[in-house]
Amino acid sequence: MRTPDPATATHCPYCALQCGMNLRPEPGGAGVVVEERADFPVNRGALCGKGRTAPAVLSSRVRLTGPLVRTHATGRLEPATWEEALDAVAEGLARTGRAHGPDAVGVFGGGGLTNEKAYALGKFARVALRTSQIDYNGRFCMSSAAAAHQRAFGLDRGLPFPLEDVPRTGCVILVGSNPAETMPPALRYLTELKANGGTLIVVDPRRTRTAEQADLHLAPRPGTDLALALGLLHLVVAEGRTDEEFIAGRTTGWPQARAAAMAHWPELVERITGVPVPKLREAAALFCEPDSAMVLTARGPEQQSKGTDTVGAWINLCLATGRAGRPLSGYGCLTGQGNGQGGREHGQKADQLPGYRKLTDPAARAHVAEVWGVDPGTLPGPGRSAYELLDALGTEVKALLLMGSNPVVSAPRAAHVEDRIRSLDFLAVADVVLSETAALADVVLPVAQWAEETGTTTNLEGRVLLRRRALTPPPGVRTDLDVLHGLADRLGIEKGFPTDPQEVFEELRRASAGGPADYSGISYARIEAEQGVFWPCPDDSHAGTPRLFLDRFATDDGRARFAPVSHREAAEVPDAEYPLLLTTGRVVAQYQSGAQTRRVDELNSAAPGPFVELHPRLATRIGAVEGAPLAVVSRRGRAVAPARITDTIRADTVFMPFHWPGEGRANTLTNPALDPVSRMPEFKVCAVRVEPA
Repeated sequence: MRTPDPATATHCPYCALQCGMNLRPEPGGAGVVVEERADFPVNRGALCGKGRTAPAVLSSRVRLTGPLVRTHATGRLEPATWEEALDAVAEGLARTGRAHGPDAVGVFGGGGLTNEKAYALGKFARVALRTSQIDYNGRFCMSSAAAAHQRAFGLDRGLPFPLEDVPRTGCVILVGSNPAETMPPALRYLTELKANGGTLIVVDPRRTRTAEQADLHLAPRPGTDLALALGLLHLVVAEGRTDEEFIAGRTTGWPQARAAAMAHWPELVERITGVPVPKLREAAALFCEPDSAMVLTARGPEQQSKGTDTVGAWINLCLATGRAGRPLSGYGCLTGQGNGQGGREHGQKADQLPGYRKLTDPAARAHVAEVWGVDPGTLPGPGRSAYELLDALGTEVKALLLMGSNPVVSAPRAAHVEDRIRSLDFLAVADVVLSETAALADVVLPVAQWAEETGTTTNLEGRVLLRRRALTPPPGVRTDLDVLHGLADRLGIEKGFPTDPQEVFEELRRASAGGPADYSGISYARIEAEQGVFWPCPDDSHAGTPRLFLDRFATDDGRARFAPVSHREAAEVPDAEYPLLLTTGRVVAQYQSGAQTRRVDELNSAAPGPFVELHPRLATRIGAVEGAPLAVVSRRGRAVAPARITDTIRADTVFMPFHWPGEGRANTLTNPALDPVSRMPEFKVCAVRVEPA
């Protein structure tokens, strides 16, 4: 009897849980099948449908298997050799730089790239291209939470504690998050919380599958989460529930924050949010009664033009009640993309160098330049944020190298972004599939997938993990590291861009040493032996840091900082012409722009296309019929999708998932108004009208 082929222990390619899984070769070597990996502590074997079906995208039936170059003769993308494709990319980027200067060349990365690839991409932009114009799609995901984390605690890590702490706390306020659909294996932490006697409060304008599990559901009008948090803090102060000893010993800025909160009395907050005063009082009591509590936010409060202040207000609530820097308590952000945490730590963000260092810090520039073997003076300064970079395409930025993103579907005001991309002099895209953005490129480079390459990711807990190669990529496919090596070589840089991911990681360790996100004590061997290592981990003997801030916060004086914030309206509010609010989000069977999941038959059967969710009262008023096409119109465009009528949404709000292109593209409608600190666009709220199509 034949012994089964050994399984490869690895991690899912999708969300920031980075669930553990085993990949076992299929009989005959046709591919791999997913098996549960019960030993990994985050998901303990559980997988969602996306994880179970992830190998389907490895099929040559749905993926790119050779380079494509747009020819002058036909104007179409035609098959080419790798040498021809890399020559064309290098020449397109170099030609633009020579004609218009280095900042006319842009680089756009992704939150799904491994740490090694994100690090190499940032280095490539600054060393090989000498451009400041690099950012990534993680700017659209958790940048507001990151900015608020930095402002309050001096350090940004999505969760400052492991997920295993969540079921052991007394109360969780979950704000703008629907893990039942966005990261289903995480829902068990909330059900275990309730089984242990804890309380779950969910804040969401929709009664989602997660909200149905809540002890208390608050359904504020989209764009009013800031007022809601301030109203809860007002009640905490008025009812004498603050922790004065903690405030005095471990924080600064309380008088100003308290004064701001006291201007948001319950009746005013009810008028702003639509949440009744009795529910506000109940939420404040439930949060303060147990000895420990947490606030967890996701894209709902973060994807707003005031997202940093909104998250800051929820952090204020934690600080005022002593629910931070203590066991089983604190504020955390549920990071979205697979490597959304690590992707923003090592240099593909416009203002950062590896180790979460600031690009404007002379000491940081000197340290990283020494690792890279370059003069610090040659490193460019900070560039444009993601949307600002996309908005500048074709005018200020005339050539773009894009890896691991599909902004034609995922960016706000997407029709405008598509026009900007079409106006480029040159576009090169490295991707697994021919995404809607790749279809517009001059050169398309087919790159390896998660199961075909080794590399690290950092999950939402700050746990650095190792994805292991289980398959050989098909002939005609190369890794992103191979691509960057080939381009750097053609641009005259023969060394510094290795193709071996472990060699890249060893350099990343040195570059991050001494920085806020210090990986220098983390190695592939340790990750394998310890089921991941939590950063910061400054040396080989350090145990890693599962729980941050227990002794001091990462600020200069060790104290957390209150943010003196006040409510302000969304950038766009309803009026006579656009009387409703649109909010967007995800469904369980699709992921992000859908570029990969829309190619999986099982997932498409479960979620075949976009829809417009609306309340029965609104449906009656406008004559909408279940399943009939409905047009949603904003100041930026028009989208059409079937009506889905349900009483689980506010009557003044409509919802659309954002996974699809074409006439049902939700991001045709969304508002690119930016948060002044994080530069996050306001995906979660804009004014619309709705009418039968």
